Amino acid sequence: MHTTNYRDTLITVSADCPVSVGTIPEKPGTIATVQHALLARPYALTSDDLLHETHRARGGEKSREEFFAKPQACLRASPLVKQFGWGLHHDGEGRVALVDSQSDAYRRLFDDPLVKKTPGMRSKR
Repeated sequence: MHTTNYRDTLITVSADCPVSVGTIPEKPGTIATVQHALLARPYALTSDDLLHETHRARGGEKSREEFFAKPQACLRASPLVKQFGWGLHHDGEGRVALVDSQSDAYRRLFDDPLVKKTPGMRSKR
């Protein structure tokens, strides 16, 4: 079974993100809206939990084992990172929290040498 979980890692906002501050997605049913809602409770879900719950919330019927039988894109490809200005922090147990790119918490995590930084994927080549 494949995994997308990170530990002690900050996925930074994509270099070509069109907004400079964390923005709440508004279009109902989109991946961004579902992920944002699921991350309302910080550090409650792992990346794998989040991706599978997003799949289920959008009408997917695959079990967790079926879903992760094939590799899945990690949260570096999340629209929250690429389009909406959010960083994603994974704690030591792999649980995820949203971090506004303009917040003090984001700056602290970004400056912390113990936290690995991984850039969000760009939208364009």
